[in-house]
Amino acid sequence: MEDDLLQKRLGEAARTAREALGLTQAQVADAARMSPAVYGRIERGGMMPSVPALRRLAVALGVSPAVLLDMSAREMPATDKDLSPETRKAVGLLRTWPESKVAVGCALLHVLDAAPMREE
Repeated sequence: MEDDLLQKRLGEAARTAREALGLTQAQVADAARMSPAVYGRIERGGMMPSVPALRRLAVALGVSPAVLLDMSAREMPATDKDLSPETRKAVGLLRTWPESKVAVGCALLHVLDAAPMREE
């Protein structure tokens, strides 16, 4: 595969995964420890990330590097496909949080889970 085509497909796959998670480019860039400008270039197909950056990007997007490299069908993992759009957004947001913030979020979820809720 031509390098330009690979870059373009990688960018398309990254955009698809990011949009499915309801994240902004800046949120993904932050989670992948790269500048938003660099991430934007990757998404537009104008730049190929290094292997370590590709790995961080895949983790931030919750996909396999193989998905980003178009080595298999370009689709989200089955576990993400089965989630509602709101749940995917929540999972995407959690992926950008540091562990300390995730711990607080989990504690809050336990409180909400134990509280009786009105059916609407």
